[in-house]
Amino acid sequence: MTNPAPPRKSPDQPWRTEGAPEEPPKPPGGRRLRGGWWGLIVAALVVYLAANLVLSYFDQANEPTIAYTEFSRQVNDGNVAKIYAKGDSIQGQLKKERTKPGGGTYTKFNTERPSFADDDLWANLTRHHVTVTAEPVVQHRGFLANLLISLAPMVLLVAVWVFVARRMRAGLGGPGGMLGRKAPPKPVELVPGQKRTTFDDVAGIDEVQGELHDVVDFLKNPDAYRRMGAKMPRGVLLAGPPGTGKTLLARAVAGEAGVPFFSASASEFIEMIVGVGASRVRELFAEARKVAPSIIFIDEIDTIGRARGGGASVSGHDEREQTLNQILTEMDGFSGAEGVIVLAATNRADILDPALTRPGRFDRVVQVSPPDRGGREAILEIHTRDIPLAPGVDLAQVARTTPGMTGADLANLANEAALLAVKRKQDAVTQSNLSDALEKVQLGAERPLVIPAEERRRTAYHESGHALLGMLQPGADPVRKVTIVPRGRALGVTLSTPEADRYAYTEEYLRGRIIGALGGMAAEQVVYGVITTGSESDLEQVTGIARGMVSRWGMSERVGRLSALPNDAQQAYGLAAAPQTLDVIDGEMRRIVDECYQAACRKLRDHRDQLDALAQALLENETLEEADAYRIAGITRLAKDLDES
Repeated sequence: MTNPAPPRKSPDQPWRTEGAPEEPPKPPGGRRLRGGWWGLIVAALVVYLAANLVLSYFDQANEPTIAYTEFSRQVNDGNVAKIYAKGDSIQGQLKKERTKPGGGTYTKFNTERPSFADDDLWANLTRHHVTVTAEPVVQHRGFLANLLISLAPMVLLVAVWVFVARRMRAGLGGPGGMLGRKAPPKPVELVPGQKRTTFDDVAGIDEVQGELHDVVDFLKNPDAYRRMGAKMPRGVLLAGPPGTGKTLLARAVAGEAGVPFFSASASEFIEMIVGVGASRVRELFAEARKVAPSIIFIDEIDTIGRARGGGASVSGHDEREQTLNQILTEMDGFSGAEGVIVLAATNRADILDPALTRPGRFDRVVQVSPPDRGGREAILEIHTRDIPLAPGVDLAQVARTTPGMTGADLANLANEAALLAVKRKQDAVTQSNLSDALEKVQLGAERPLVIPAEERRRTAYHESGHALLGMLQPGADPVRKVTIVPRGRALGVTLSTPEADRYAYTEEYLRGRIIGALGGMAAEQVVYGVITTGSESDLEQVTGIARGMVSRWGMSERVGRLSALPNDAQQAYGLAAAPQTLDVIDGEMRRIVDECYQAACRKLRDHRDQLDALAQALLENETLEEADAYRIAGITRLAKDLDES
């Protein structure tokens, strides 16, 4: 499970490949110049000529041509410093500036000596001490310098041309869109010895592996299925909460089957330019067909696979919908994706477009749920393979106290335990490291707050109320730890987890959860006669449980056996039921919570001595483990079968 994600071949390629053949190096010589290359060469030639003309103009503009009479006058006046002559052409430099006939000044000049002149020029120059040089006074740039300077605009033009071509490559049919036609596919060769992810790297979701084994077997033995007339499934949708290992499962399927694996996130196909995402999808499926049989994995497909029909752009087609349409076409359109299986992952399967989830597109929808106790233990064993564990570390006990945790949560737990061992300068991870890491993950990191004595005492009674009611309530989850050490946003925490995973809840159990959650507020009411703001998170939990009991699970006689609110009731509350029904739901929720609150206060009054004992022990020790908490409260917890599931 620690294998790194496969790399991209280029920045413009939004997918990663694993186990795919590599293209051989391109033969020398390149392609014939054709298409857009001729236009590029003509444009470069025009830019070169224009640059030369401009440079020549500026060079001439800086060296004025003067009359030979003016030159003779300057020599006679002793104002000429040096000259250079080539035939009758003379270049020179004055000692002092002179004014041009058309305005401005000059020191360097050009002139032409008339062929009929008989002015004894050499004697005149010698008499006025004018230096006659062997090199030109005005050094003109040579051909190479002019070439380099004039190439600068051309290089800029080529850079802009290539940039635009790359940006528009996908929308214009690949690299040949602006710079010529697209090169035909080249033969490929497999890369030997590449390490792949297999089902040995996956644990805790055996039932899901069983469903995916069919895909692996089909890829390994396609002829056996073809003889029976069975067709290869087009797609498998992995649906489940975040962190359950959907991406890892997809890579394991490809590794087990030994076929190339292309992976990408759906968001990587989306661009501002409409049509780019669809073209990238076409390129991805084209690459997968070259090495078929192969697997394409699209993560977070709900990014582009939402139900269509709303939120369209001004033109009526936005980039997301075009990308989705292209995926639908590639999976089961006119072209078909022969030999290509598409795996996709999402944690919002309910919002996907129906055309995406129908048979022929995603033939199977596999639910990837959080692992059970045995699965959690197997996952912990995988994630601690490279972590030295001290003798006596019981991963089974850790698995029992982590119900609901996903593979990603357990990986984080193992890593946090290793970090704690390093901080404490230990040679191996101990059970204490795992326990402290679990507290940090579930409860939050400790905060070094200085709490006033009275508020600290109130917090002790608050947490003692939670703990005592959890111990007294029949069927409640056992209390694992009670602490008044500030963690996260809470000033104290009571941790309760079940002995075994629960998949269905009775009304009695849910009422017990409400009573336990209200225990802190009830303890403050019983001891101090007032309540504080410390029960905010408790009330949020109580409200969610009560709303579910009344509006979703049929545990109210007045509302009846119906689902009055959707699953996301907190977001859509008030939109799925009539106003009269909502009033009834509110009334029933208040009735259930009020009854549970009265029961909590009554139980705490009847067991005030045990409440005081727990609070006093918390003030002295700050943290009580499970055995100490039950002993101080004088309650014997019946041992349950720890092997039940």
